[in-house]
Amino acid sequence: MREPEPAGRSLGRVNGMADGLIVLVFGASGMVGQGVVRECLLDERVREVRAVVRRPLGTHHPKLRTVVTEDLATAGEHLVGVDATFDSAGVSANGLGEAEYRRLTYDLTVGIARAVADASPGSAFVYVSGVGTNRDSRFMWARVKGETEDAVAALPLRSWSFRPALIQPLHGARPATRFYGAVYAALRPAFPLLSRLFPRGVTSTEAVGRAMLAAVTGGAPQGVVTTATVNALARTA
Repeated sequence: MREPEPAGRSLGRVNGMADGLIVLVFGASGMVGQGVVRECLLDERVREVRAVVRRPLGTHHPKLRTVVTEDLATAGEHLVGVDATFDSAGVSANGLGEAEYRRLTYDLTVGIARAVADASPGSAFVYVSGVGTNRDSRFMWARVKGETEDAVAALPLRSWSFRPALIQPLHGARPATRFYGAVYAALRPAFPLLSRLFPRGVTSTEAVGRAMLAAVTGGAPQGVVTTATVNALARTA
């Protein structure tokens, strides 16, 4: 992930909190998570970013605290006192059976959300799901993600489920796997045209990060957030 510029983006106070937000990020080493961390570090509404990862990020910033742990759901005291959690940890369903995909999607996400709810009840929680998510779908991945959204929504948290479609990586954000790296490299020249042709279906890592901050600071009602709404929220941030 490219180091963010040192200059912050001034956007005023957050719901009267002069000290700023403490943000917890899961999935910070992935493409979306890299973008989320960058936007949080740039935003003057954010006082501290706690990135919970399985391996060091290699990014350094005065506001960034990296928490390295093998069990993401048991980050202990780092979950206490957070204002917002941005969770983009997840895997593709390609090549996985339902049991394994459920473990890496439902079990992991709900485990994280429950731990956050216990440590920081009433805080904000944004889960990056995906377009097509539906607990009644005949497609395994969509069904599991739909069940995950519902389980998170039932917890004592202010929660949003982001359902982006195609996400353009910006500012050095890179997919975690070589396969998706090759896919996005091939798509890179087409993104400007795709964005013009399908403005409601294409977003970016920058927009997702900015939209998360906009949502948790009062910019959107809780619930499902579509790609079009992600882009609209990002423009307000």
